[in-house]
Amino acid sequence: MTVLEDRIDMADADANTQRLDEWFERLERMPVPEGFRVEIVEGNVFMVPQRSTHWLIIREILWAVEDRFGRRTKVFSDVRIDFPGYQNGFCPDVAMLSDSAKPDDTGHWRYQDVRFVAEVISQGTAANDYGPKRTAYATAEVPVYVVADPYQGRCLVFTNPKDGDYDEPTRVDFGTDIDLTGTVVDLVIKTDDFPRD
Repeated sequence: MTVLEDRIDMADADANTQRLDEWFERLERMPVPEGFRVEIVEGNVFMVPQRSTHWLIIREILWAVEDRFGRRTKVFSDVRIDFPGYQNGFCPDVAMLSDSAKPDDTGHWRYQDVRFVAEVISQGTAANDYGPKRTAYATAEVPVYVVADPYQGRCLVFTNPKDGDYDEPTRVDFGTDIDLTGTVVDLVIKTDDFPRD
């Protein structure tokens, strides 16, 4: 990459972040109903209700992370992180960051510090989790991406990001442990209590 290409990429990233900041500022002023999650995927705004099934799975994953790494670990739910690609301001269901992660000058967490992401499928946004988000997480080189699908009663585990995609996912049916001990996450997530829709 040349110095010019590098500077163009940096300018594009800065403009992308500014646009996302403007979008989120507008969204914060809108009367978004309580219990709805809002994020921007490839420049499109998605607003979906949080269902109890959705939250119960998120909670199980958060507990597994906290049980393994402690309550002070940097793990978030529905917190904005900007990812590579056109206007990707995601609010992952679960995002675990490295211990050394710090917000940038604008107060946002950096995607470069994300070690693990989990998304729980919603009917209205499933295509995002399997498509554009998978691509953005792989491009960002997030080492582990788990998709929990309560409609099919299974999880897909994506690892080894390379060239904007992951290796073929490992399928884990609900009731079977998600064994991430061979990854940077070094964690086992029990799915026995994952509810189905």
